[in-house]
Amino acid sequence: MQQSKYLVANERDERWGLTVSTVGYDEVRAGEPYPTTNHPDGYFFDVTKGRVLNEYQLLYLVEGEGVFTSDHQKPTKIKAGDIFLLFPGEWHNYYPVSHKTWKSYWIGYMGRNMDDRVRYGFLSPEKPIYHVGYSSMMVSLFDSALNAAFEEAAYVQQVLAGVVNHLIGLMYALERNIILSKDSNRVDMVNRARLRIREALESPLSIQQIAAEMGVSYSNFRKLFKEFTGISPALYQQALKIQRAKELLSTTDLTIKEIAYQLYFESPDYFSSKFKAKTGQKPSDFRQQSR
Repeated sequence: MQQSKYLVANERDERWGLTVSTVGYDEVRAGEPYPTTNHPDGYFFDVTKGRVLNEYQLLYLVEGEGVFTSDHQKPTKIKAGDIFLLFPGEWHNYYPVSHKTWKSYWIGYMGRNMDDRVRYGFLSPEKPIYHVGYSSMMVSLFDSALNAAFEEAAYVQQVLAGVVNHLIGLMYALERNIILSKDSNRVDMVNRARLRIREALESPLSIQQIAAEMGVSYSNFRKLFKEFTGISPALYQQALKIQRAKELLSTTDLTIKEIAYQLYFESPDYFSSKFKAKTGQKPSDFRQQSR
């Protein structure tokens, strides 16, 4: 059984930065031939030869097992809960094991938004496989993409672009959280540290002191914190202080000097420079605009 829809994008859609060319669901019973035959030219492939596409695709295997290989990936077993990515111009091949049912979703897309994610290293042909487990949210997103594609209402490309971005973000986050959750003590420590930083914005508590409270060295604390949050603890603390400064500038009559010292910046000048670097405005300008 297969459901699939192939879509057309116009020049306006392309300027959006991401367009979707195909979305579908495939179900192949044990022993049935694969791939199914109702693909248009350019998508059907021979599993003895593989293929090359001129677009990105994201495929989510919800049931079954198979093998995936590409220019950058040696033949690798894939299983239910795996997502594998196809990249434009990259030779690839994949197929199910014949004795198990194979159920998968796919969505094909292209555009500078995805090109940028590859360019900046968020996605890479060298890491095409992500293990996210069974995710009802992932399935719901694919089902919503199928429904939108078949309905094909006005501006469907913008709707589908949003679904692709959600899928990519969810894929990225689910795998990272699965990896991190294997050591629950680390996760608990980072969560406790984030709460401690939030509680102590208007105190002289340093990141080094927080690391000591957590019972780890500063270097290990910084490494673990950044691995979990994507930002160093010092920058996390500074970003929260800038947010708190915005509140104080908008809702109180405290002077800029008083706010700087209340939030334990080194000096009013240092506070002003950091505030402008983060917001693009001087504190005084922000206060005037917000009022």
